[in-house]
Amino acid sequence: MPANMENTRLAIRLEKSIYILITKKGNAKECSNFRTVALISHASKVMLKILQGRLQQYMEQELPDVQAGFRKGRGTRDQIANIRWIMEEAREFQKNIYFCFIDYSKAFDCVDHNKLWHVLGGMGIPSHLVCLLRNLYKDQVATVRTDHRTTDWFQIGKGVRQGCILSPSLFNLYAEQIMRHAGLEKSKAGVKIAGRNINNLRYADDTTLMAESEEELRSLITKVKKESAKAGLQLNVKKTKIMATTPIDNWQIEGENVEAVTDFIFLGQP
Repeated sequence: MPANMENTRLAIRLEKSIYILITKKGNAKECSNFRTVALISHASKVMLKILQGRLQQYMEQELPDVQAGFRKGRGTRDQIANIRWIMEEAREFQKNIYFCFIDYSKAFDCVDHNKLWHVLGGMGIPSHLVCLLRNLYKDQVATVRTDHRTTDWFQIGKGVRQGCILSPSLFNLYAEQIMRHAGLEKSKAGVKIAGRNINNLRYADDTTLMAESEEELRSLITKVKKESAKAGLQLNVKKTKIMATTPIDNWQIEGENVEAVTDFIFLGQP
């Protein structure tokens, strides 16, 4: 068989994913109580591992310290420790702090592919690597496997690939562009501690905004919400929470009520 024919067949296999359904807690008759797990080919995993190694150096240069999601030597414990440190410092210096724990609606599934390639190019990722990713995402198809059968193949037009080791890093870069456009790094709004101004902590799509006043926090939320929408990501206001070191109530984001809480499970820790 000609080499180019074999390569074509391999490329087709790399574009295919099989989804299986896993029941979460709750009523198994409700679609919302299922999550999907993607099965991809072993050949795809080998290629992706090589590609991950090539991309890693560029990704680490672009991502700030406040983003700890899926990075070597970093983890949820780092961000949990940071939140606790910020709150302890606030108590010591008698500062009021306002937190917004942002919840996105299916963030990984809403990434716009064309915008993603533009983001990667703008961050200095070599064009040949971006091209490899574009080809990997081009003409993606998937099927859902149930107990008795599989569905017809359907196309996937947006979102980072489920089951792909590159997806968290690609999402991190996509989200970083949102935060840059929101101007968080240059913003004066935030919590001033130890000579630094900290206004956000992130673990992939788990985003926490913080400031020393309600007005500053509202400003940060508005900017992030606006830039997120431009990139195709929507805040899930019903699951987004506000917490402060001083009592608050009647919080709204652009006319929508946001629940104010006195405690919050942050990255799995209360």
